[in-house]
Amino acid sequence: MAQEEIIFPNNIRNIRAAKGMKMTELARRANLSLSAVSKIEKGVRRLNQKQLLNVCTILGCKLSDIFIHESDAVAQNWQKEIKRRLNDNEDSGLKVFGSGLRKIRQRSEKTIADAAKAAKMTLSVYHKIEVGQREVYENEIDVLAKAFGYTASQLFNEIAKLYNEGELTKQINKVTERVKSVLEPGNPVSGLNINGGLYGAQLYDNARKKLVPVFGTPNGKSIKLKKSDETMIVAPSSMEGRNGIYAVIPNSKRLGGFIPESAYVFADANTKANVGDLAVCIDADFTKLTSEDIVEAQIAVIRQDSHGKTYGHISNPEEKIVAKTMHKVVMIVMQ
Repeated sequence: MAQEEIIFPNNIRNIRAAKGMKMTELARRANLSLSAVSKIEKGVRRLNQKQLLNVCTILGCKLSDIFIHESDAVAQNWQKEIKRRLNDNEDSGLKVFGSGLRKIRQRSEKTIADAAKAAKMTLSVYHKIEVGQREVYENEIDVLAKAFGYTASQLFNEIAKLYNEGELTKQINKVTERVKSVLEPGNPVSGLNINGGLYGAQLYDNARKKLVPVFGTPNGKSIKLKKSDETMIVAPSSMEGRNGIYAVIPNSKRLGGFIPESAYVFADANTKANVGDLAVCIDADFTKLTSEDIVEAQIAVIRQDSHGKTYGHISNPEEKIVAKTMHKVVMIVMQ
């Protein structure tokens, strides 16, 4: 049987194995079936945004760790598999058979779903046959032929006729180009970054646009801030794709309890806080921080002294915060 199409190459299996975690444990903690996790690790099933974050949390890794690099063995094996399929399809006639089947289906005005149901196949299996991505077994030929009112011999004869008349050339070329496209660096379908870097860059970029990193967590009387994407959450719809947005978990007691501990405070690194704004006040130059630096921060109301200098003000107890960086709080969301 042909291998399933790899649509989500990833490092999940390697990360899980390195941590000594069994697949059954990952499945249990991710609330997924063992079969689903197996398919995800093989790259033949995708994860949605929340599932990706959940897996990152369970494995204790960053989102970027999930996606593989061009030089990784997984990426090389994936490309070899695609090339193998392309070569096999050229020699075995799967593309001709699949394209002929599609032409017959379209002529009979059946949808793919209708044809799959009539052939007693899943939609996925039937679709792979039409695009030449799956072998067809002897016991399936009669069922496929019957779905369109043919005998097996009549089906083959009709496909041969369509091929000889040139009716299938356009469809075959279309499928061939689609398969070839995933092997070309820089092609949007391939997800390969032509300059090197992350394999699956398109997947990562799309996922990253819908997520926001959590830079700050409560730590005693202050907030420990680390400019890293180790922890991420799904962004509110109004924040999707906005550069500079990050989240902080508030130190509720220092704020007099007006922001619950079960909230996320979203700040904009590209928006300077003004007098009267609520802001994340950081005791360092934010632009110079690396992903390894850990600094202190506070959530405070911006005020101005008699000399015109701005500072942060917090209560419980009263404190004046002099910060090198002040980012405006643009949204507060309850968990």
